[in-house]
Amino acid sequence: MKNTNVLISGAGIAGTALAYWLRRHGFTPTVVERASGIREGGYKVDIRGAALEVVRRMGVLDEIRRLRTDVREGSVVDATGKRVASMDGDTFGGRVHGDAEILRGDLNRILYELTENDVEYLFDDSIASLTDGPDGVKVTFDSGRTQVFDLVLGADGLHSRTRDLAFGPENRYVRDLGHYISIFSVPNRLDLDREELTYVGAGRTVLTYSTARDTGAKAMFLFASEPLTYDHRDRAEQQRLLASAYAGEGWEVPGLLEGMASAPDFYFDSLSQVHMDRWSQGRVALLGDAACCASPASGQGTGLALVAAYVLAGELAAAGGAYEAGFAGYERQVRPFAEQNQKLGPANVKRMVMRTSGQVRFSMAMLSLMARLPGKERIMAKLIEPIHKAATAITLGEY
Repeated sequence: MKNTNVLISGAGIAGTALAYWLRRHGFTPTVVERASGIREGGYKVDIRGAALEVVRRMGVLDEIRRLRTDVREGSVVDATGKRVASMDGDTFGGRVHGDAEILRGDLNRILYELTENDVEYLFDDSIASLTDGPDGVKVTFDSGRTQVFDLVLGADGLHSRTRDLAFGPENRYVRDLGHYISIFSVPNRLDLDREELTYVGAGRTVLTYSTARDTGAKAMFLFASEPLTYDHRDRAEQQRLLASAYAGEGWEVPGLLEGMASAPDFYFDSLSQVHMDRWSQGRVALLGDAACCASPASGQGTGLALVAAYVLAGELAAAGGAYEAGFAGYERQVRPFAEQNQKLGPANVKRMVMRTSGQVRFSMAMLSLMARLPGKERIMAKLIEPIHKAATAITLGEY
């Protein structure tokens, strides 16, 4: 085995999963992460299809099921709070065939605990520069530290520093879907008990839910917008933009927005996708959102991260560390899977955010009618089918 000294940028789902598989195959991974530790917050995520098999092979599927959100019911509400349509939590969330739903922070912690004792993590630091050469990649960190690695693998998200340095600025690759998303913890002022509520306004949607092991709640805001200019690290500015987007909105929206000021996990970003002609350049390669973000609207970001980590590590191992062959094999397998899942994003967001008041009224009427139909389960199964098809659109190899 050669080229075993590997730097992974990013300690999210893709980065920690990749660290696990590389270590298992005999590599020596180091993970650098800008945050001071593993990020706890985040929304609930679904693990389905091929990703379920990946976590089973990691030996953590039972732990994931133990920590499942256990959301029992989902409802769509109108401006008065009346439940227009309700269904069981799995149907509402599009889960079939043993799919598992877990909070993103819980999953990240599980993967980190698999690796913390035999993988070096460099928290409170990030890559400042890369120099790719014939004998390795010289990395300078923001802390001033320099080190040479055989390979550098970017798992650092939509706004990837690794991608910027090795492939060029993000405006070449990031495509805005015309919507923004915000997620944060809120007090459980609605006394939800493992229930999810969705409110739909013209161009603006709000979801809030509680889970089995959380006395509080989470809120997610999705709204249509022309591109916004703001500092990705300026929380106060992002909160002003969110409040402005929902000004005058009814239902429980004003109360949920109050929670953002004290939320420890406030998140705000565009709904965007990443499209690249290639995911590797010399000794540097990308995975997860950095390479092929499908957007949160796809519901498949976590699945893509888990599958890509498994395949990338496996292909590098199968190639004996010959990175050109390993990167090529990884991209050959994962790219069609990623493209299939990326198709879900634009289609899903159109169903999640209605553009006009007329569309909202029509949608509410249809949902109310469907809730009373005897065959509503079959209708929902048809809606879920594209998600399941995309989630299983890869055959995992044995490494």
